[in-house]
Amino acid sequence: MTAYTSVLYTEEEKARIQLQLDRLLVNVHFSNSKRFPSFLRFIVHEELEGRGDQLKERTLGIEVFGRDASYDTTSDPIVRVTAAEIRKRIAQYYQEPGHAEELRISLPSGSYIPHFEWPHAEPAAGTPLESVLPSAQLAPLPPLIQTPSDPARRASRSRLLVGCALLLVLVAAGALYMRSRPTALDLFWSPILAAGDPVVVCFPQSHLSGITLRDANDPGHQHQLQEGASAVIVDDLRPLVSLSGLLEIRHQRYILMGEDAATLTDLRQGPTIFVGAFDNAWTLRATRNLRFRFSNDAEMKHFWIEDTQSGAHTRWGIDRNQQEATNNYRDYAIVARFQDPNTGKPAVVAAGIARGGTVAAGEFLTQAANMETLKAQAPKNWDGKNMEFVLSTEIIDGKSAPPKIEAVYFW
Repeated sequence: MTAYTSVLYTEEEKARIQLQLDRLLVNVHFSNSKRFPSFLRFIVHEELEGRGDQLKERTLGIEVFGRDASYDTTSDPIVRVTAAEIRKRIAQYYQEPGHAEELRISLPSGSYIPHFEWPHAEPAAGTPLESVLPSAQLAPLPPLIQTPSDPARRASRSRLLVGCALLLVLVAAGALYMRSRPTALDLFWSPILAAGDPVVVCFPQSHLSGITLRDANDPGHQHQLQEGASAVIVDDLRPLVSLSGLLEIRHQRYILMGEDAATLTDLRQGPTIFVGAFDNAWTLRATRNLRFRFSNDAEMKHFWIEDTQSGAHTRWGIDRNQQEATNNYRDYAIVARFQDPNTGKPAVVAAGIARGGTVAAGEFLTQAANMETLKAQAPKNWDGKNMEFVLSTEIIDGKSAPPKIEAVYFW
């Protein structure tokens, strides 16, 4: 690995790099993520401030992802995985038409120190800023003139420099505002994250009568151990990981708790996220008095979400026989955020009728683009209200398609 050599950047170079970073991060390859922009902003800032030599895996795990100082980087590869994904997305950005001649920000393989490559050659001092800014950000500026000899032209040059500096400040302020303006995803999660208490993530458990063990000397040989055990189904694990990851990125403390182990006392300690429906009794209790709630027939063959305020008895349901026979069906889910009267704390529900719906609910609650579709249907000041909505998703060969909003309710 090449030894690190500290680079001193001028204020103009820093401004150009920062503006290119802003342009990169508003692109679709980054705009729908929280983790990647946070990581890239941090390493670029540290390099520009002369601290690039401190960009080590453990440092990034602590500073960007809130890990403890003693965390095991071998078993927790979040820094390496994030860096690899950023390298891929940067490459995709510069392969798109119109970006090849821009200032290039890269993250060399095996390093966490960003590299900056000026187009063609490093710009000389005094190069007009409009040459490196998108046309939508700045109107064309006249090139900086040479030092004039007469007082009138010196005054004109001074006014021009002041105007350029003021314009640069306004652009930077506008970019900062765009970065700081909360998204619909931020607004949805704000009451949960602002509570100050650890969030309890209450997930469903399945009970097994035995587990399979493999022989260390012959992994093909299996032994069935007859003992009771609890497990998490893979399809329930996916939304559980997504929601936990969202809390991690926002440095929010949380506790994972199986529905069998959770008590009302536990749930009264702070906000709760309920995952799953018919395999999580706490979810069924929490949604029992909501407008949209889960129901089923006595034979447990038909399951549905019903609208208790609809005169037409609107409901969205699935036939268990069809689900088992084809693995192709339309599933439905409830997503909600409300003040739970049972606990007195904020609660979030991510629960499908079947597991595909729960996967879609978890995806909806952790993807900014999905949440923007909710904002389009929401009333004014929606983020301060309780809310509940029904999602649908097509299940094709057991895999969930992107979720779609079927009904919304705010109160």
